Amino acid sequence: MNRQRQMVLTLVAAALAIAVGIVLSYVIHWFPVQASTQARNTDRLYHVLVDASIPIFVLVLTVVLYCAWQFRMKPGEELKDGPPIHGNTRLEVFWTAIPAILLLGLVSYSFVVLHDNEKKPAREMEIGVTAQQFAWTFQYPPSVTGGKPVESDQLWLPVNEPVRFGLHSKDVIHAFWIPAFRLQEDVVPGITVHYRATPDRLGTYPIVCNLLCGVGHSLMRAQVHVVTAARFKEFLKQRAALAGGATSSTAGSGGGSSSSTTGTAAG
Repeated sequence: MNRQRQMVLTLVAAALAIAVGIVLSYVIHWFPVQASTQARNTDRLYHVLVDASIPIFVLVLTVVLYCAWQFRMKPGEELKDGPPIHGNTRLEVFWTAIPAILLLGLVSYSFVVLHDNEKKPAREMEIGVTAQQFAWTFQYPPSVTGGKPVESDQLWLPVNEPVRFGLHSKDVIHAFWIPAFRLQEDVVPGITVHYRATPDRLGTYPIVCNLLCGVGHSLMRAQVHVVTAARFKEFLKQRAALAGGATSSTAGSGGGSSSSTTGTAAG
């Protein structure tokens, strides 16, 4: 087999490997279900990055394997030196410029996706998130409830309603992560950080602390319930009623402390 035919077969094999890799990247479901507009943007960015990375990986691997095969040492050549080769300026410019352009394009697109994910909508709901070892609690202010603020250990959100979370920690650094939303934010003691999401799919999804925060880290989980606007209003009314009942009970018992109620009472 002559050198030209070997090169053609190598290029065909590389093209097939690239096609198979790209197809598999779409066929295999790498992530949980998409439950927010930000999740769709993030998954699209992932596929763009994979589609750009697979050809580069295959190209580099093909060149390495082809050179190892074609230019390997033959029997009896153990003491020979290779032929002197001078650098090729055009080739060096090419393999420097093309990756630089590709990286600049990918970084620019990543910035566009990040900007879109964090873009402030015309109207959004404010919800507080408090992290502590080893639990999450969620605060709904009067601007959301239309009355007194309420608190829950389960997160309830109306579908298709932009939300801005205000995150703070009572003790150590945590990470507020909703896999179905594809967004994560570190929750740092002493400051309030913010996190935007627009849930667009009804359902219940896990909330995870994604930073090791102590011996009970694996137990620091909650759920987000994405519901209709009517169901969300019903949840707020039930939480307000429970909070009012707890306050009355406390006053009637002479000011003793009362235990907090859970968000699951709404469901």
